[in-house]
Amino acid sequence: MYSIGSSRVFDPYVQVIQNANITQYIWDKSLLQPLWDYLRSNHQDALRSPLFPVVISVSTYFALCTFYMVLDLLAPRCPLVRRYKIHPEQHVTWEDIFKTLWHTGYNHLIFVFPAAAGQWYWRPPIPLQQEAPLVSEFLIGILGCTILFDFQYYFWHMMHHKVRWLYTTFHAIHHEYYAPFSWSTQYLSAWELVSVGFWTTLDPIILQCHCLTGFTFMVFNIWISVDDHSGYDFPWALHNLVPFGLWGGTVKHDAHHQKPQSHFAPFFAHWDWLCGTYCECKRSPAVQELRMKSRKASEEQQ
Repeated sequence: MYSIGSSRVFDPYVQVIQNANITQYIWDKSLLQPLWDYLRSNHQDALRSPLFPVVISVSTYFALCTFYMVLDLLAPRCPLVRRYKIHPEQHVTWEDIFKTLWHTGYNHLIFVFPAAAGQWYWRPPIPLQQEAPLVSEFLIGILGCTILFDFQYYFWHMMHHKVRWLYTTFHAIHHEYYAPFSWSTQYLSAWELVSVGFWTTLDPIILQCHCLTGFTFMVFNIWISVDDHSGYDFPWALHNLVPFGLWGGTVKHDAHHQKPQSHFAPFFAHWDWLCGTYCECKRSPAVQELRMKSRKASEEQQ
């Protein structure tokens, strides 16, 4: 998958951070080097295999979806869980789970695993650098991949809504569910699944990231994708922690499933603001209550 050298694209930014002596607060390579040495010494063959990205992607996806599935099954009988659902009146059924899981398994067996096996057969094992990335390189690399992927996916996604043939042929299946849930994340056409996987793999190569950064970005991308479709609006979720409403998150992607001409971006909100595809989002009862209390406390202080 990778033939990645050092993070040359980000060298000017890393140099600025080092000159500002910021790395003393976010650590240096000593934090990641022991981890990287351990991985290289004990799992070198696995890391070099072209199959490794597929293995970590699929295992991460199934683990996260299983976690949210447990919450979905508890929600109808547990008010504490249900109050964090954006649509507490909607219940995920076993029929929904089996339908989306079967489709996901079909796409992986017919398209993803054969492609991965072909890549494993035709491509030699990738080289591994001896040095781990600096923490500053690591964080900037993930941020850079996130911004690039967000740009790519926004316009690709919008095009699949604006061009009727693309929507009906490839994208309509993903919008069968008005209120998304975790297993609907990859309830996609094979074209969409391969496209998203291609960008996730390619972006760290374009930005010349360390392979540890690339693998971490893959896991991060899958986590955010599943979280976006989970249907839960927790107070500790990223979209409630990142200021100014800059992060997309579950509430914005849920709004996209209700109003398909809005909120095309997977991560941030700036492209929706700039292109006029932003709309108001529904919140979970728990977060609505917290916001009302916060607003009331603010008014009392004034």
